[in-house]
Amino acid sequence: MEGATGTGGVSVRRLWAKEAAACDLLWADGVLFGTPENLGYLSGGLKDFFDRTYYAVQDLIQPLPYGLFISAGNDGRGAAQHTRRILRGYAMRPIDDPLICRGAITADHLTQARALGETLATGLELGIF
Repeated sequence: MEGATGTGGVSVRRLWAKEAAACDLLWADGVLFGTPENLGYLSGGLKDFFDRTYYAVQDLIQPLPYGLFISAGNDGRGAAQHTRRILRGYAMRPIDDPLICRGAITADHLTQARALGETLATGLELGIF
């Protein structure tokens, strides 16, 4: 959130997956998704969001740029792989490789997460994404 709002040129909404709806995707010009790794998979809440919104926005959204960050107790690759596969179905395009934060969250993880938000916001402002 800090990184995305730091540039000041984009409007940002921060929503829990259970609060978000298809209308939020239709509003967005880009999206940052975050999830914990649960048993090598994305969170149930984020999966539920995808299940609730896919058909509602199918063919209505332009390919949205997105960033993905994962808090992983293990290696995070399974959660990243499954989430990216789902997002390809939405015709979303990644702005970078997923940020996988392994173990306890550190200051470096937070710095990388801010940079991911800044990258998306700046890219949207400049028309790159």
